[in-house]
Amino acid sequence: MRVYLASPFFNEKEMEPLKEAEQILEAKGLDVFSPRKNQMDHLEEGSRHWSIATFTNDKKFIDWAEIVVGVYHGNYSDSGTAFELGYAYGTNKPFIAVHVGEDSNLMVHEGAHANVTLEELREYDFEAMPSSFYQGEMF
Repeated sequence: MRVYLASPFFNEKEMEPLKEAEQILEAKGLDVFSPRKNQMDHLEEGSRHWSIATFTNDKKFIDWAEIVVGVYHGNYSDSGTAFELGYAYGTNKPFIAVHVGEDSNLMVHEGAHANVTLEELREYDFEAMPSSFYQGEMF
């Protein structure tokens, strides 16, 4: 199964759960595209060319994926990750929200096919694709 892994990766707090999610998904034998590992290093970061290339590449791989998995930090939210999850939903692609924050925005958890923790992601059956609802503090 082809998986796009959406997540912020701008600081250590964000990197730790992202790296764990990468390991979990890869250990399940899934074909994972993680933007963190696929940067446009040959282009000047922050340039217009880099911006267009990064957006186009990430969108191409969301389209390529059969499912999107998003590491979601709750109402503290990365706008790029929120866009990726919304784009997946808008194109009828299921996404799994992996909750690592203290709360959730209803637009994310209600749009998700499944709402899980990192620990639950370890046991998640990508063949059966069970759905689940978010239970916790929300905004």
